[in-house]
Amino acid sequence: MRLLSQSSTDIIGKITPPVPIDNDPFIALGKLLSFIVRFLLIGAGFIAGAYLLLGAFDWIMSGGEKEKLQKAQQKIINAIIGLLIVFIVLTLFGLITGDILGIIINTPQGWQLKIPTL
Repeated sequence: MRLLSQSSTDIIGKITPPVPIDNDPFIALGKLLSFIVRFLLIGAGFIAGAYLLLGAFDWIMSGGEKEKLQKAQQKIINAIIGLLIVFIVLTLFGLITGDILGIIINTPQGWQLKIPTL
């Protein structure tokens, strides 16, 4: 019986409860905000990349027709402009909230919110 229980713990391993994000709610909120911004940035990148590839595919399949070629070029231009807008917004967000207002502090552990108090 002992041999059976010992081998079953070796197979399953030790189960530990999950570690909480942090005891400080402002640090947890900063990490959540950081996750959301990264998720949206990656999502926007994938969408713009797919739109860019769709424009390239349309360009290849245009067959030299001027109207189809212009539509394909416009898709490629729109995808590049979309990527630029995403990076400009992210830069302005970091500049305004971090450097000017001092609400978000970038630490090695992630973002930390510093809520102004009276």
